[in-house]
Amino acid sequence: MKVGIGRELREGERRVAATPETAGQLVALGVEVLVEAGAGTESGYSDGAYADAGASVVPHLAVGELDVLCHVRPLTPAQASSLRSGTITIGLASPAAELETVSALAAAGVTAFALELVPRISRAQSMDALTSQALVAGYRIVLEAAIRFPRFFPLYMTAAGTIPPARVLVLGAGVAGLQAIGTAKRLGARVSAYDVRPASADEVTSMGGTFVHLDLDAVEGTGGYARELSEDRAVRQRELLAPHVAAADVLITTAAIPGRPAPLLVTSDMVAGMRAGSIVVDLAAESGGNVEGVVAGRDVPVPTTAGDGVVTLVGMKDAASAMPADASRLYAKNVANLLALMTADGIVAPDFADEVLAGACLTHDGKVTHAPTAAALEGAN
Repeated sequence: MKVGIGRELREGERRVAATPETAGQLVALGVEVLVEAGAGTESGYSDGAYADAGASVVPHLAVGELDVLCHVRPLTPAQASSLRSGTITIGLASPAAELETVSALAAAGVTAFALELVPRISRAQSMDALTSQALVAGYRIVLEAAIRFPRFFPLYMTAAGTIPPARVLVLGAGVAGLQAIGTAKRLGARVSAYDVRPASADEVTSMGGTFVHLDLDAVEGTGGYARELSEDRAVRQRELLAPHVAAADVLITTAAIPGRPAPLLVTSDMVAGMRAGSIVVDLAAESGGNVEGVVAGRDVPVPTTAGDGVVTLVGMKDAASAMPADASRLYAKNVANLLALMTADGIVAPDFADEVLAGACLTHDGKVTHAPTAAALEGAN
């Protein structure tokens, strides 16, 4: 069976769905691995390295001839329509935002596995791409903040005087948030963090941060995510967060709700209330943003209320792709492990009695199998 790895078509995407290491892992499963020339170049993986691992490097990937297509970013509707019936796809699908592609996958008879839908259970941890990529993103966003911040992060005591440490506030203590806390702490900042999930307090402390208690804890939702707050509680949350935001030199927001727009945690007035030179980095910018006025892929200067300068609002876009080598290393293992789960003796045949495969399946046999996405499609038609 032919498993294809192509060049990513989305602008700015530098990751690849297989590394030479995982290509060798797939070859060992008994499948033929076809890698489009240059697919791994942006991630630092040469065509020769793939060939040495046993893959066939081809000038152009004929997707209509593949049995399995592995990808990073969601396919376009045109790509989905070009696949033959029965093809299996594995990759990120952003089903809530890519309904046209989902519809095209179903119409083409493709069996699509969306890595966002992999159940968050112990047995599926090695296939959990959301976690692996959030790890990369959480590290990267702190670096983006540090580069823009006009002061040091750590405390320095010198003969010329003492430089106080930067005060970093992280909103959202999921995988990305915890990694941001740890990275900022390692850079020497004084770090505090907030999350509506009660269980996150111990995790924040374990990473060296100080947990901010607002007495507004929400009940934890499914999969370890927070459940969305009602509007009145969301307003109260912003009111309680305002003084903590104003006291921060660097604000990092990472809160997300799967399949929904990012919750608004910080208003433009709260940003303007920060000191001149402060930095705000919003990891959720691509899904609407946690911060009012954020623009994905852009730095937006926000004049301070005091009128003495600006606060820089940074809208992160594809943060994990900014570190393509290690992001691809982790992502490719997620893909290979999921593919291995449905492969035996060189034959890729998903067993939908397996809760991991059933949970991750987006489309199959001409139908959208993920209920929330199916409902969204019905509502859009």
